[in-house]
Amino acid sequence: MTNTTLDREIEQRLADRGVRYTRGRKAVTSALARADGPLSAAELHELIRPSVPLSSLYRSLAVLEEVGVLIPHFGQAVSRYELAEWLAGHHHHLVCLECGTVDDVELPEHLEKRITALVEEIGSMTTFSPSDHSLEIEGTCGRHG
Repeated sequence: MTNTTLDREIEQRLADRGVRYTRGRKAVTSALARADGPLSAAELHELIRPSVPLSSLYRSLAVLEEVGVLIPHFGQAVSRYELAEWLAGHHHHLVCLECGTVDDVELPEHLEKRITALVEEIGSMTTFSPSDHSLEIEGTCGRHG
């Protein structure tokens, strides 16, 4: 999705909910669109300061999460944010337990089909009906292995 298309999609989503797409919110979504994985508020602030004060960043994160533009990931020590799948596409995460980095990984179609089948099989063992899935693989990244 191009930046222009992304901005239009987000602006429409916010407008439908009576929320403005401010300069600060645009800076947050643009930074997340360029990122290789979810980012913490501190990492986002490093990328977009001084144009967005820290207090405005936290308000923007809360609003964008509330309207479904961002998805929070609650890690061991810090929350990280990324664009929702309807904007960024379906993917999974590799989480480094040493440094806390989270990298996005898109799986080849044959692996994604196997994971989907496994999710459906697990759901069929119960009365749970899965509608989607996400996978986080924890381990040690190449910088620490």
